[in-house]
Amino acid sequence: MKDILSRKLGTHYQIIKHRLYREDECMFPARCSGVEHFLLELLPDLPDMEMVINVRDYPQVPHWMTPVIPIFSFSKTSEYKDIMYPAWTFWEGGPAVWPIYPTGLGRWDLMREKLAQAADRWPWEKKVSKGYFRGSRTSPERDPLILLSRESPSLVDAEYTKNQAWRSEKDTLGRPPAKEVPLVDHCAFKYLFNFRGVAASFRLKHLFLCGSLVFHVGDDWQEFFYHRLEPWVHYIPVERDLSDVRELLEFVKANDEEAQRIAERGQQFIHEHLRMEDVSNYWRALLTHYSHLLTYRVKQRKGYREVTRTPEHSEL
Repeated sequence: MKDILSRKLGTHYQIIKHRLYREDECMFPARCSGVEHFLLELLPDLPDMEMVINVRDYPQVPHWMTPVIPIFSFSKTSEYKDIMYPAWTFWEGGPAVWPIYPTGLGRWDLMREKLAQAADRWPWEKKVSKGYFRGSRTSPERDPLILLSRESPSLVDAEYTKNQAWRSEKDTLGRPPAKEVPLVDHCAFKYLFNFRGVAASFRLKHLFLCGSLVFHVGDDWQEFFYHRLEPWVHYIPVERDLSDVRELLEFVKANDEEAQRIAERGQQFIHEHLRMEDVSNYWRALLTHYSHLLTYRVKQRKGYREVTRTPEHSEL
C-alpha cells in the first residue's frame, strides 16, 4: 500500500472498527463526498480494510502496469485494470452544466422521480420522431451527428452547446452554441443519443428513464452496470464513427413498434435494477469481496481525519 500511495493515483481511505478515515487531500471534494455517502451508509456492515479511490475522470491502471495495483475508478476500457465502482454522481459531485445544473445533475434518486414525471408527460405516441442530442464538443467523434442534423433536420436535431474550453464558433462547428437543455426536456424525443465524454458518459442512465430509445455510440468505455445492458434489447448500438447512424435512424422510424419495445425494456431495466438501494448493495458486495483479498492487518495511519456524517451525507 505504501508504494501505491506514493504514486498518488487516488484518495486513500481506511475503514477501521466501523469508522471511516481519509487522507486530508482530495482533488475534488464534492466527488469524494459523493463516494463517502455510500461508505458511511455501509460502515456497520464492512470489515477493516483500506483502498485507493480515484475520483478523476480517467482510470489509472493501464494493462502494462507491473505489478497490477488495486485502484478503484468509476469507468474504464479494456486497456485498463482498475476496479469499477458506482460513480460519485449517484449522490453528488457533478457534472455541472451551467446554468441549468450549476452544482451538478443532483442526486440520482431525485432525478429518477423527475424523469419519471417527464416520461409520463411524453408517452411514446406524443414524442417527436427524430433523434436528439444537446451537449458540448467533448470530442470530435460527435461531429458527424451535428453535421447530419444540419443536412437532414427531419431525421435528427443535434447541436453543440458551450463548454469551458469554448472560445469561438469554431468550437461549435461554425455556428453559435445552442442553449443547454434540461434532461427532462430530452424526453420529448423518441431517439436520444449517448456519447462517451472524457471517459464514460454520466447521462446514459438518465436517458433510459425518459422512455425514449437510446442510441449508444461506441462500446469502449464502461461503467459497473453496462455489462447488463444488451444491444438491440435495451438500446440501439451505434458505430463509434457514426457510419451507420442514418441507416439506424431510418430503420427505427420505419419499425416504430419494435423501437418502442426496445425503449420500454431499457427504461424498465434502469427503473428496476439501478435504484439507490441497488447502488448501495453493489458497494457492499464490492468492498466485502475486496476486503477478503487483503492479506495484512490494516493499521490506522497518522494524520488521517475521520469522515463523519454531515448534512450533505444525510437524507433530505
